[in-house]
Amino acid sequence: MKPKVAFICVHNSCRSQMAEALGKLLASDVFEAYSAGTELRPQINQDAVRIIKDLYKVDMNETQRSKLLDDIPEVDIVVKMGCNVVCPFLPSKHEEDWGLEDPSGKSDEEFIKTAKAIEEKVKDLARRIKNNEINL
Repeated sequence: MKPKVAFICVHNSCRSQMAEALGKLLASDVFEAYSAGTELRPQINQDAVRIIKDLYKVDMNETQRSKLLDDIPEVDIVVKMGCNVVCPFLPSKHEEDWGLEDPSGKSDEEFIKTAKAIEEKVKDLARRIKNNEINL
C-alpha cells in the first residue's frame, strides 16, 4: 500500500496546493498526495495555478480545491510547508517541515522559484520513501 502524504499549511491555497499537484504528477507511483489547511479559501491562489499550468501543464483549478485537515484521510507522512505562525497539527508516523516562504502577492519569479523548490523536495521525498529511509 502506498503511503499517504499530506502537505499542510494554514490556508491551503498556494504552497501546499502546488506540492499536492507536483506530488500527483511526479510521485504518484510512490505515494498518494493530499493537501489541507486550517482555513478554507474560496479558491486556490490563481498565480500558483497559472505558474503550475505554465511549468507542468497541470490545471489545479480543475483537479484541486482548498480543503480542511478533516477533509482528507488519515496520513502516514505530514509535510509542513513552512509556517511562520503556528503550523496545523496532523497526526502521522513521520513529519517534516520544508520551510518554504509563501510567494503569495510576490512576483512570478518567486512563484517559479517556489515551484522548482517543491519539485526538488517532492522528488527527494519520493526517493527517501522508496529507499525506506523514512520509518513508516
